[in-house]
Amino acid sequence: MSWSDLFYPENPERREKLIRKSQEVHELMKNNFRATNQLTEALNKHLGLSFSPITLNESATVKENCDVIIQGIREIQAEVLKIDEKLKEKLEPALYEKLKNMSLSIPDFQLFSSAVHAVCGVAAIASTAIVVTELIVWLINNVNILTDMSKTFNQIGEAVIASVTLGVFFAGIDMMAQAIIGNIERDELKKALEEYDKALEEFRPASETYQDSITYVRIRLEMMSQ
Repeated sequence: MSWSDLFYPENPERREKLIRKSQEVHELMKNNFRATNQLTEALNKHLGLSFSPITLNESATVKENCDVIIQGIREIQAEVLKIDEKLKEKLEPALYEKLKNMSLSIPDFQLFSSAVHAVCGVAAIASTAIVVTELIVWLINNVNILTDMSKTFNQIGEAVIASVTLGVFFAGIDMMAQAIIGNIERDELKKALEEYDKALEEFRPASETYQDSITYVRIRLEMMSQ
């Protein structure tokens, strides 16, 4: 036990809390990278796109990893906007609204399939038209989720944890104490915890919504592909 801990006996508990919160950030980051790659895999498979997977770098800082996933999300958004604009041009307004509401009739599907082929270069034949439609509708209707997630990563990249190397989060108490808090006393520990709480207050629910939404669309696609 350090002299600081003798004078501030609450410090060891605060360090433990800080480490747990740091580990939660690590897990959220890892799962967000995984979800993003799952979404791009679906886009590549069903819409003929060519996204490359993004990689979580344990040796990089939180901010550096945030920048990687922000760039990945922005690339997805750019493709979604392109597809959306081109479909608006190819489809009649009434048919476009039916698309967004998932209320296409069989003749509508035929028109939509032709538009998808012109826009994406993939043939949405009868057996795959519903799958492609489901994915495109999800992308168009949920582009705000991508926007919100990008904003959240920007906030995390500016928070107190931004300069911490991600791999340190699982390195153990001693290394965490040295790398994140060092030889700090009660007030500094309390401040660090407050900043972590503030960052996680936004990061946790945004990550859950993002991951759940991608899981939902993946399950729907798998069910309709069978």
